[in-house]
Amino acid sequence: MTDTAKLPDVATLTFEQALGELEQLVQRLERGDVPLEESIAAYERGEALKGRCAGLLAIAEARVEKIRVAADGAVAGVEPLDPDRG
Repeated sequence: MTDTAKLPDVATLTFEQALGELEQLVQRLERGDVPLEESIAAYERGEALKGRCAGLLAIAEARVEKIRVAADGAVAGVEPLDPDRG
């Protein structure tokens, strides 16, 4: 993983892809067999992946909060979430 230019743009990754890559980075860094410069690049990528995961989780949480459940347990209504809005 010395050439980060070959890696996909973090903004295009799904939650599962970002989390999987983040887990792999953590494992590599924990082993301690990564040269310093590569460790720094991996850490930077890891921070970006962490941010992507957090953002996607926030969107999912907002979607869940938009679902309204009636007293009888039936879904009373769902408001669509526009992920492009902050």
